[in-house]
Amino acid sequence: MTRGVIATPHRLASEAGAQVLRDGGNAVDAAVAADAVLCVAYPHMTSLGGDLLALVWAPGAEQPVGLAGAGRSGSLATLAVLRERGYSKMPEHGILPVTVPGTVEAWGRLVESYGSFGLAPLMEPASALARDGYPVTENLADFLSREADWLLEEPETRRLLPALKTGMALRNPDLAGVLEDIGRNGYNGFYRGEVGRALAEAIARRDGLVTAEDLAAHRSEWVEPVRFDYRGLTVYEMPPPTQGLAAAGMLKRLELLGNERLRPGLRFVRELVRVRDEVFPLRDRFITDPDFAQIPWAPFLDPGVVPEGTGEGPPLPEGDTIYLCAADELGNVVSLIQSVAGSFGSGVIAEGTGVLLQNRGKYFSLHADHVNRLEPRKRTMHTLIPALAAREGRCWTAFGAMGADGQPQIQAQVLINLVDRGLEPQEAVAEPRVRVPPGGEGLWVEADYPEAAEILRGVPGAVPMPPGSWLMGHAQALVVDGPAAWRAGSDPRADGSVVEA
Repeated sequence: MTRGVIATPHRLASEAGAQVLRDGGNAVDAAVAADAVLCVAYPHMTSLGGDLLALVWAPGAEQPVGLAGAGRSGSLATLAVLRERGYSKMPEHGILPVTVPGTVEAWGRLVESYGSFGLAPLMEPASALARDGYPVTENLADFLSREADWLLEEPETRRLLPALKTGMALRNPDLAGVLEDIGRNGYNGFYRGEVGRALAEAIARRDGLVTAEDLAAHRSEWVEPVRFDYRGLTVYEMPPPTQGLAAAGMLKRLELLGNERLRPGLRFVRELVRVRDEVFPLRDRFITDPDFAQIPWAPFLDPGVVPEGTGEGPPLPEGDTIYLCAADELGNVVSLIQSVAGSFGSGVIAEGTGVLLQNRGKYFSLHADHVNRLEPRKRTMHTLIPALAAREGRCWTAFGAMGADGQPQIQAQVLINLVDRGLEPQEAVAEPRVRVPPGGEGLWVEADYPEAAEILRGVPGAVPMPPGSWLMGHAQALVVDGPAAWRAGSDPRADGSVVEA
């Protein structure tokens, strides 16, 4: 009997999630267990020190609910402090862009509300890998080598993330201890107990902006998703502070096109660039923490709105992320995305914990008149956007991708592949892609993309990318065919797999 399915960007994570399903857990349990493994085995992409956002469609529910596990800036984080330290824009590495980690508390909220198991069995696969070691993949080895210069500046990071070669074993026994503590005692200790004190001390030692009180005050937020129609489907995205409205805006504009203009090639590329250029200035103008500003949804969801004079903001830094999706025989479907922000986050590992801290604060602006300006205890505009879509009131697909600024563009291409082209989920996530890079100038084109030569000649600033480039994102997707029938795909650009249990 098939209990469920899970698709993740690392085979060890997919297998851990599938084993939870075999043991009687549901899709939420499987997703949390798999994500914990990714926090160990994919440190260039994610960590316990990062943020997590998820959409959950529970059995019998009329629509999904969103969980925003997005951490806030520290209470010491002000424009004046950054300027006093000589910065005109947010630094990308080191202690200053560190924000409160949202992931661990979000695991707890997901399991409390929807799980079948407690946290203990869900942390076991990850803690075992951290303690005993796991083989470094070619992707991880490449990142460890490429980012070595600045990673080696931190002694604890140098000790725990050396530049290993493919196939060598990487261990993090301190992180194993933290995962075991979460399993035994829940998430409170991570924010308010011994682990929380160690995190706060590590930040204070480096003159950071997040305090012990900031950690203790952290809470996730249950939110109502952004909802819109696409080709007879109802699509759900996360609301602000995420860029879910940007993904919605792109899809609402692409929906107006006929199938011929959505076929991969030069014509589609020009349409994708056009709608991106209409929507992203709205994102840069409006999206931030809704606790700090009123954010209009209508300009994004109305295809007739074309911004005038808003301009696009400074290029967003690239980011690294994991996306996974899972479903079970009970009817649960989970779309989950989690990240340490940039490659290896801040590069700071808190002593005694093995926890790599995120650099999510790098997305704040230091311009006083910018909606997403740095302020104390604020959530920055967030790139993480899991997605779901329903057909006739029932969940039909879960999809998403890593890719920071590029996530709305990648999501659009994956959904078009599924809906307009009728591709299988594995084909939909594996197909060659294009992407406008951060800042809006030029175009990245995978060399095996249809009409690549014509695109490179016909689109200003277009440059070829090697097939399977990680800069095109790691996407996963699943389609629900019935009560215990699914099709799923895992992006070959990563190290993942689809596993049924």
